[in-house]
Amino acid sequence: MNQSTNTTRRDFLVNAATASTAISMATVLPSDVLGRDSTGPNDKISLGVIGIGPRCNYVLTSMLKYSDIRCVAIADVQAQRRTAGKAMVDGHYQNNDCIVYDDFRELLDRKDIDAVLIATGDRWHAAASILAAKAGKDVYSEKPCGITIADCQELADTMHREQRVFQAGTQRRSVPNFQMAVEMAHSGKLGKLHTLHASIYMPVLDNTWLPAQSQPPRDVVDWNLWLGPAPWRPYNQAYVNGKWRGQWDFDSGARLLDWGAHTVDLCQWANQADDTMPIEYEPTDKNIICRYANGVKLVIDFLSDPFGDRSPHYITRLGTCPVRFVGDQGSVETGDSGEIVAKPESLAAELGSQYKRIRGLDVTAHAGNFFDCIRSREKTAANPDVMRRSHIASHAAAIAWILGRKLKLDPVKEEFIGDADANLLRSRAARRWST
Repeated sequence: MNQSTNTTRRDFLVNAATASTAISMATVLPSDVLGRDSTGPNDKISLGVIGIGPRCNYVLTSMLKYSDIRCVAIADVQAQRRTAGKAMVDGHYQNNDCIVYDDFRELLDRKDIDAVLIATGDRWHAAASILAAKAGKDVYSEKPCGITIADCQELADTMHREQRVFQAGTQRRSVPNFQMAVEMAHSGKLGKLHTLHASIYMPVLDNTWLPAQSQPPRDVVDWNLWLGPAPWRPYNQAYVNGKWRGQWDFDSGARLLDWGAHTVDLCQWANQADDTMPIEYEPTDKNIICRYANGVKLVIDFLSDPFGDRSPHYITRLGTCPVRFVGDQGSVETGDSGEIVAKPESLAAELGSQYKRIRGLDVTAHAGNFFDCIRSREKTAANPDVMRRSHIASHAAAIAWILGRKLKLDPVKEEFIGDADANLLRSRAARRWST
């Protein structure tokens, strides 16, 4: 694999990470997506996939657009998903070369694999990413990247220690309308920034067990490996079909990070706070109010019907994951629809058609940034430090909601101040799953 890369793509994706010229560059697409194939077989990045389901299929479809990437292997604990994943990849390449594994550790043992896409359930993201880094692989991990504060700390520390390229799957950092909204906050066009709104849906706290069912053969569903570091419980098919979501043992931060990993992250970026996080977290029945040391307020809004009408804080129906940035001279908000709403009218008039409207779920540019950084060894748009602080802020907000009280956090030590219960919730005991 050589170290060359396409200049147009590199320029676009660096701009996505810094937002310094996001407005002027946002309509540029990576040339690989347009059909470039200037690399030979030995120059391609070899990709393995760990955990393949609906979200992974979506992300992998975007990754396969790049002609300098070759997906060579898939690992999943479910035979049905392994088969479907292989059919998808082999169908794309028109061959039968994709190798499947039920145990992802066998995939990590392959020296020919450069990078992995990790799209398991939340409980596995940090542990699998850490094992991949120790195996010498660069990592693109779906979010939430860790289900505890301790997970996020260990993950970031490992990526630095192993000198691996890491990209958190918070792809909205690479989507034009979000870039433009952040750029407006950074440019001073909103005046002095004072309030940020990050939407999430209503947090939940549930750990009820589904009825025990007969455990299938290990080659059909490896239940022990599916559970991984999560506590043991009896098998039920609904878990592997997706009903693990919202369960404390399997999910992260009372589900706050499902959206918060994106929306809090975008607010961190808008506040130029990638190197810190809020120092106060106060839950109410409608939101969690957080405050930064610089005085900016972050309001994490609960949307009881996240796929229906917006809460009163939001001007219009902007799609999922809407955010709003407010200054003393104006405001801007945007969401996954790609629309941007700015006030006053003079600010809205500046928007025109300067950005390309792309749905917030689109991972094409974010994946391209990851692949370019594999070649350059530069920081990605959602690098380990960006992930660490936005995820810890989200977890801190979730812990405040769980405990039902205001918490103060030391953003340097990443510890709660004067609250032993909150500090205990920064980590969880991991089950010994390895066989």
